[in-house]
Amino acid sequence: MGPGDRGPKTTEDRSAPVEPTGVKKWLIDNTLLVVTLGGVLIGIAVGFGLRPYHLGPDALMIISYPGELFMRVLKLMILPLIIASLIAGSASLNAKMSGKIAVRTLLYFVLTSMFNAFLGIVLAMLIHPGQPDLRDDHIGLIQNKRDHSILDSLLDIGRNIFPDNIVQAAFQQAHTVYAEAPSMFLKNATENDTVPTLVRVISYRAGTNTLGLVFFCLIFGSLLGTLGPKGQVVVDFFQAIFEVIMKMVTGVMWFTPVGVSSVIAGKILGVSNVAQVMSQLAWFIATVTVGVFLYQLIVMQAIYFVFLRKNPYKFYWGLSQAMLTAAATASTAAALPVTFRSMEGPLRIDPRITRFVLPIGCNINMDGTALFLAVASVFVCQMNNMHLGFAQLATIFLTSTAASVSSASVPSAAMVLLLVVLAAVDAPAHDVSLLFAVDWLVDRIRTTNNMLGDCYAAVVVEHLSKNELMACDAASMEPAVANGSLPTPNTEIEEGTRSPKKSLVSDDTIIDMHLPNS
Repeated sequence: MGPGDRGPKTTEDRSAPVEPTGVKKWLIDNTLLVVTLGGVLIGIAVGFGLRPYHLGPDALMIISYPGELFMRVLKLMILPLIIASLIAGSASLNAKMSGKIAVRTLLYFVLTSMFNAFLGIVLAMLIHPGQPDLRDDHIGLIQNKRDHSILDSLLDIGRNIFPDNIVQAAFQQAHTVYAEAPSMFLKNATENDTVPTLVRVISYRAGTNTLGLVFFCLIFGSLLGTLGPKGQVVVDFFQAIFEVIMKMVTGVMWFTPVGVSSVIAGKILGVSNVAQVMSQLAWFIATVTVGVFLYQLIVMQAIYFVFLRKNPYKFYWGLSQAMLTAAATASTAAALPVTFRSMEGPLRIDPRITRFVLPIGCNINMDGTALFLAVASVFVCQMNNMHLGFAQLATIFLTSTAASVSSASVPSAAMVLLLVVLAAVDAPAHDVSLLFAVDWLVDRIRTTNNMLGDCYAAVVVEHLSKNELMACDAASMEPAVANGSLPTPNTEIEEGTRSPKKSLVSDDTIIDMHLPNS
């Protein structure tokens, strides 16, 4: 009986399908991450491997061309993604709920930016990366001219939050420039070598005014949610746009390895002398890197554990794809589509929170930028043997925090803001030109902090708002109110925006009503 019993079991076991386990299962589940990481390594290898051949500008352009197309496609999806996600997300919450989430989000962003600025100052004072002998090896490329003040930057934030033309906000943003004042005595002034008077002028520069669009969409979506059934068709429209964009992102992601390797190889080949630059600014790069990873691997994980009481590194690992994309593109906004895909897909964060927090954080929360500005400011002051007392350090701390809020989510935006911080402590601005040589690398390191800060803010805000989300679902009887279950994937938004008992019936009713009219 015994041997006879074991025979059939052996036959059944052999005929049963074998599920992959161990390394094979991990590779299947993380195929895109593995090939993206391979693209990063290939880009580094190609970049350093081709440097001895001193390729011409045409060859560099061809190598960088796939990466340029990849960046253009990602940026193409930013504007519709932000508009659709904010309107659909804020419409699924009542106005009071949106206000509470906004306050918690902004408070988290301000506190973490202040902590990063403080961390950057502490590390720069301890490591002391700035050496006076570095000033002899470069020529100041920045001419003596009137630069922005911190007041100008703060006022420009207000001008961009309240745009006077919503269409213009899609491709232009307001900023303050200094121009020579028109004078009837201009001829006499030039003859007497008088320094011309500079006055503030509000001008417009190319680039999406994301702050204005975010504010408009938040107000529009919050008021849209108060219309009830009358506004549901508009909510469904923007939810459909969001789903279409996310499907496009899924397809674009398979182009990531080629695009990432092209971007990295092109940047490495474009630097004139990597070894010399690295040797000169090794301590500066090390200071920023230590600060970034200290915040990422310890502080962020501690925040996650304190609020959620879960293993934070599982969440951190789930954002690997978005981190690689953010590092390769050096832009939080360019990585936003991938971040949405990670947060609402495998990590199962409430879509109402992610669509509210991520677009705002993409433009306001710049943790890595605050740390970089603090380190770079102290670095320049140390290069010039400037004494940094409590007053100067406090000024750097406050201006770095404020300037990081006004930072655009585009590559190398922090280099312009660094001039603002240096002006606040009367440090020479021409020494900033030395940092341009390594900003292509440091920018990619600090961008991961910016992106991760948005994601961790969304998780913390979701946890703090869980009771309000559940109460909102239980109390509301309107079809526009979201389901609120955390496992709802982003491909099931239509069900998630209706009450659980009416979702299927409402879907069928809408289809029956609209099909005959089409």
